[in-house]
Amino acid sequence: MASIDEFENHCWKDIVPADDLRLYSKFRRQTRVGPDAALLVIDLYNLCFKGGPGEPVDLEERFPNSCGKYAHAAIEPTQKLIAAARRAKLPIFYCTQDHRPNNRPPGAISTKRPPIDIQPGDYDIHDAFKPQPHDIVIYKQRASIFQGTPLASHLSMLGIRSLILCGEATSGCVRASAVDGYSAGYFINIVEECTFDRAELTHKVNLFDLHHKYADVMHVEEVVAHLDGQSASRP
Repeated sequence: MASIDEFENHCWKDIVPADDLRLYSKFRRQTRVGPDAALLVIDLYNLCFKGGPGEPVDLEERFPNSCGKYAHAAIEPTQKLIAAARRAKLPIFYCTQDHRPNNRPPGAISTKRPPIDIQPGDYDIHDAFKPQPHDIVIYKQRASIFQGTPLASHLSMLGIRSLILCGEATSGCVRASAVDGYSAGYFINIVEECTFDRAELTHKVNLFDLHHKYADVMHVEEVVAHLDGQSASRP
């Protein structure tokens, strides 16, 4: 659990003006990991890792939608988070785009970006985060993992009250899933080092906004320590 004094100790400190921090100061609170949690792994598919750890702007022509260095920097902390969730026996839900044939009418897309050329395997979950047989993979057509999917019924069946989110993009599918989850009554955590976007500014601004309104943004070390504490206390 992080103290109120640590509430703004996050990646946005170097870009949010002091006056804006004062404006949002009434949102400050102790942060924590919520009870009866599940882990949501949002859109960690091959497409966003293509081209290696370069600058996304330099990769755009050959590898559109790559998050480049931001995606690759998140691999190790996300592996740590998933491993801790497994030790704590949390249900783990992955999601990716529904790329099966005949799955939607024209124009039913996640964002207004014009379609890009998708290669076989682009929407497969990256090998660094390979789902295990007991994990659930949700195929979605919109940004949120909740929109038009069976996720809510699965969470209800399992007695889940809180959601820990990681993945990409902070401004898109992570944000949409966090807002939908909060609106549905779940306690929402977002793990800072395990989320990323194509632009650092976009990532930081969205984390700042989500942290103050809808989610407790926490560092991976905090969340892993909490989950390992759960593991140690389990008979």
